[in-house]
Amino acid sequence: MYGWLWRHLPGSTPVRVAILVVLAAAVLAACFTWLFPAIAPLMPFNDTTVGAR
Repeated sequence: MYGWLWRHLPGSTPVRVAILVVLAAAVLAACFTWLFPAIAPLMPFNDTTVGAR
C-alpha cells in the first residue's frame, strides 16, 4: 500500500513527504473527531467496576 501511494504521488521526494504528512494528519484528525467518539460507547473499556456498590 505504501509503495503504491508513494509511486502515485506527484512531485519530488520533499513534496511527496509533505503530502504524506498532510494526509496522515488529516486521517488522524478525522479519526479523533468522528471515528473514535462514534465507537467509544461500543468499547468495553468504559465498563469499570472499581468503586461500584
